[in-house]
Amino acid sequence: MDASLDSPFAPAGPERLAALRAELVRQGLDGVLVPRADEHQGEYVAPYAQRLAWLTGFTGSAGVAVVLAERAAIFIDGRYTLQASQEVDTARFEPLHLVESPPSRWLAEVLGAGARIGYDPWLHTVDQVGHLQAACEKAGAVLVPVNANPVDAVWHDRPAAPGSTVVAHAVGHAGRSCADKRAEIAAALRADKVDAAVLTDPAAVAWLLNLRGEDVAYTPLPLAFAIAHADATVDLFLDHGRLAPGVAEILGDPVHIRPPGGLAAALAALGEGGRRVRVDAQVAPAAVVDALAAAGARVDRGQDPTALPKACKNAVELDGARRAHRRDGAALVRFLAFLAREAPGDGLDELSAAERLEQFRRDGALFRGLSFPTISGAGANGAIVHYRASRASNRRLEAGQLYLVDSGAQYLDGTTDVTRTVAIGTPGAEERHRFTLVLKGHIGVATARFPTGTTGSQLDVLARRFLWQEGLDYDHGTGHGVGSYLSVHEGPQRISKVGSTVALRPGMILSNEPGYYKAGGYGIRIENLQAVVDVAPPETAERTVLGFEPLTLVPIDRTLIEVELLTAEERGWLDAYHARVRAEIAPLVDDEARAWLEQATAALG
Repeated sequence: MDASLDSPFAPAGPERLAALRAELVRQGLDGVLVPRADEHQGEYVAPYAQRLAWLTGFTGSAGVAVVLAERAAIFIDGRYTLQASQEVDTARFEPLHLVESPPSRWLAEVLGAGARIGYDPWLHTVDQVGHLQAACEKAGAVLVPVNANPVDAVWHDRPAAPGSTVVAHAVGHAGRSCADKRAEIAAALRADKVDAAVLTDPAAVAWLLNLRGEDVAYTPLPLAFAIAHADATVDLFLDHGRLAPGVAEILGDPVHIRPPGGLAAALAALGEGGRRVRVDAQVAPAAVVDALAAAGARVDRGQDPTALPKACKNAVELDGARRAHRRDGAALVRFLAFLAREAPGDGLDELSAAERLEQFRRDGALFRGLSFPTISGAGANGAIVHYRASRASNRRLEAGQLYLVDSGAQYLDGTTDVTRTVAIGTPGAEERHRFTLVLKGHIGVATARFPTGTTGSQLDVLARRFLWQEGLDYDHGTGHGVGSYLSVHEGPQRISKVGSTVALRPGMILSNEPGYYKAGGYGIRIENLQAVVDVAPPETAERTVLGFEPLTLVPIDRTLIEVELLTAEERGWLDAYHARVRAEIAPLVDDEARAWLEQATAALG
C-alpha cells in the first residue's frame, strides 16, 4: 500500500490562491487545473512539482484542484477524505470526491459559456485531456493548453528540479545488460512495425538502461525521458554531468545522451517522413502526443514496450528478490520480537514503532531506503487504509488493540512490501473471527492454480469470498505489481475487481493483501509478496498451469486465528509456510528473536 507524503512547504495561505487568480487574469484565463502530477505521471513527486501541495496544503498521492475566479474545488478519493479535511482550508477549496464527482462533471456544471480554462499539457495524460475537453464543450467553455504554468509564475520560492547522481545498476543485480534489453525492445518495435517509442515513465528508462537515481522519494529513479528506436539505439534526455564516472562508457555509443531541453526537437524530428511512434497514452503527458502529431508523426497508442519485460523478472532478479526478502524477514522478526516484549507498555507508540522497524532494516545488507512511508496504525488508526502517523495523530500501542504495520524497503537486489496485523494483548472474538476470514482469503490467492491467460481480476474473488459470505468487503485492490529495486507499485500486473486485464506471467511479482477495516475500531491486512511461477500440472491438465511462490518470510499472528474456521488444507498451508519462515530466518537473527520465532511459527494446535 502507498501513503501520502509530508509537504516540504509552509502551510498554504490565502495569499497563494489570490496570487494565482491574479495570474489567471494576466494570462486571459477564467480558471486553471492544478493536478498532483509531474511530467512523468509518477507516484511520488519531487518538491519542485508539488504544485497541488503548495497551493492547497494537501499532501495525498492523488488529487486535483480547479481554481476559478470566484470558486475553487479540490478533488480527492475516499482514501484521503479525512486527510484533506485536516490539511486544506475547505472554506477556500470545496472538497469533492475524485471518482463520484470528478472535475469533468463539476466543470460541466459550473462553467459559463465562453470560459477559458487553462491546463498544463505536461501534467495531464491524453485520456485526461479528452474528458476535460468534453466537459468544457458541454458547458460552452474552452480548454486551453498553457505554455507557462500559472502556478509556476507565482511560486517564487519553488525548489529546483532534482539533480541526483545517476548510477549504473549492476548486471549482477539486473540480470541482463543494457544492450540485451535494447535489442529486445528494438525487436518488439520492428515486429509491431513501429519506428520508435517515447518512454515517459522514468521506471521504464531506468529498467531499459540499467540506471538508478535519487530524484524522488522511496523509488530509486532518475527523472528522465528517452526515445527507444527500432535500430536498438536510444536517445536519453538527461544532463550528462549527472552521470556517475564510468556510466556513459557502460551505456556505450548506441545510447545518445542529450540535454533535457532537446526533447522537443527530437519529437519534431520523429515527425519527419511520417514515422510511426509508440506512446503509452495512459501515462504519457498530452504534450508529447501533441508535439508528435503536430510534427506529422503517426502516433501509435499502445503499451510501453518495456512494461511486460520489466514486469517479468529474470532468474537473477528473482534470486535477488528471495535474498532481499530473507534479510527483510529477519528485520521484521527482530521487530515483532521487540514488539512482543515492549507492547503494551508506556513508551511505544506508532511513530516510535515505525522508527524502530526502519532501524532494524537499516542494519541489513544492501539496504537503500524505505520503499514507501510506513503505515503504522494502532486501534482505529489501523482502519484508515492509507494512514500516515503524525505527531497530531500518534497513538500509543495499548492492550486490547490491533496494530497494523505496512512497510517495505529498497535493497539493491529487490523491493519489499509486507503487512502484518498484530494483537496487542488478548484480541477480542470479533477481531479474531474477521482476521481469520481475511487469512482464508489470503490463503485462497496464495494457493491458487490457474491456466496461462488468467488475469488478476479472475483471481480477486478468491481473496474476498469468505468476507463476502458475511456481508463484508474491503475497498482496495487485492494485489499490485512490484518492481526489482524500482517502484513498489508497478504495472501492468495487478489483482483487483476491475482493471486487471493483463494475463499473469511467470516472473511477475505481486502483492497478496486482502483486508478488513472497521471504521473507528480497527484494521486488518495480511500482505505477502509472491512471484508467479510454473507449477507441476495435474495428470488431467490440458494447459500450462501457473501458481504463486511466497517471497515474504514473516510470521502471521497465530493468536488472531480461529483455528476451527480453517480447513485442513488451509492449516496445512499455514504450518508449511511457518516452517519455511522458521528454517530460513532463524539462522539470521539473535537468540532472543529466534526464541520468539520458534513460538510464533509453531504448528497450529
